[in-house]
Amino acid sequence: MRSRLLAGLLAVALTATGAGCGDDDGRIHLTVSTFGEFGYQPLYREYERLNPEIRITERVTRTEDHHKNLAAHLATKTGAADVEAIEEGWISQFTNAPNRFVDFNEYGGPAIKDRWPTWKWAAGSAADGRVIGLGTDVGGMAMCYRKDLLARAGLPTERTAVGELWPTWADYIATGLRFRQRVPDVAFFDGPSAIYRGILGQQRVGLYDGKDNVVVRTNPAVKRAWDLSAQAVSAGLSARATAFSADWTAGLAQGLFATIACPSWLTNYIAQQAASAAGQWDIATVPGRGGNWGGSWLSVPRQTEHPAEATALAIWLTAPEQQARIFESTSNFPSAVDLYDDPVILERTSAFFGNAPVGRIFADSVTALVPQYQGPRSGDINARIIDGLTRIEQGRDSPDESWRKVLREADALS
Repeated sequence: MRSRLLAGLLAVALTATGAGCGDDDGRIHLTVSTFGEFGYQPLYREYERLNPEIRITERVTRTEDHHKNLAAHLATKTGAADVEAIEEGWISQFTNAPNRFVDFNEYGGPAIKDRWPTWKWAAGSAADGRVIGLGTDVGGMAMCYRKDLLARAGLPTERTAVGELWPTWADYIATGLRFRQRVPDVAFFDGPSAIYRGILGQQRVGLYDGKDNVVVRTNPAVKRAWDLSAQAVSAGLSARATAFSADWTAGLAQGLFATIACPSWLTNYIAQQAASAAGQWDIATVPGRGGNWGGSWLSVPRQTEHPAEATALAIWLTAPEQQARIFESTSNFPSAVDLYDDPVILERTSAFFGNAPVGRIFADSVTALVPQYQGPRSGDINARIIDGLTRIEQGRDSPDESWRKVLREADALS
């Protein structure tokens, strides 16, 4: 999910609920609400130095809880932060209620519109043209893998050759079967979340048809993503590790699975959790090339007492210069298009991943991605689909039984 999936387990409440207000020090206090590691803390301190009348605090909650809380705060017209992050699976839910947010068009939006790809700007905009969100990062997709484990299976380990093993997801599964035959004590991939999101993220049409109609039942691309993921799970290629669980984190550190479909934001987490395996990990192209998993926007709820100051902060945090710095510190890949051919991105390498040219790898992925519309309940529906794949993995349902349950749950969320 950046859904950010990792955000769910990095949840820490850092400040009290409530929009910005004055304090005894005479400064304007702004609260920023996020869900996971946006890497903004150093930027907050710099912004305060540049704007001594501003003081910034942050609160962080689980991804799902964050968006439920935001919806509740908007409905009750109280309790929202001055700046609220919104993830791709939920952005459409909030662009459908633009009257509850400040319109960035009123604060210089037209002058900065070209910072983002057309699709990223459009995703943060309401049907009537009001802009409620400015893009932060974009997921991009690659395949992270353990060189030592592929070597045990007699498979190539150099990143170009590894990418050639799996031009398609069917080839990826076939490679996984070869791997498990030769290295039966290690799983080929972590669990169903990443492979499903990787496949679905490459489709032009996903869970919605672009008009807020759920098409899980009728879109063959969704069923294909399900079938391939279910096939891989049923073949025993999965480590049966729920993303960001204790078992999953341990699997990263201990080499219990050989590959993981990884958006850019996930690479920093892998490097942190598997620090002892530095140099054993590398990054290749993802099957099918391109695709996206994750990405967010910064919004300013209309209930803020300081709309001018809050929008100025959001605009500054999402400026290309700050996006480039965030990529360096957290691996959250920029959504600012001018950076995609900038040396600050293209020359970025990762010592942890064998000096892989991560900037170029993810720039190529983002450039190749096909924008996919995210409907109001995309995040919730994806969670139900992943739950369904987990039931197969755990032997509780057959693929057909689980798919029928998924369809019923998707219908209920329509």
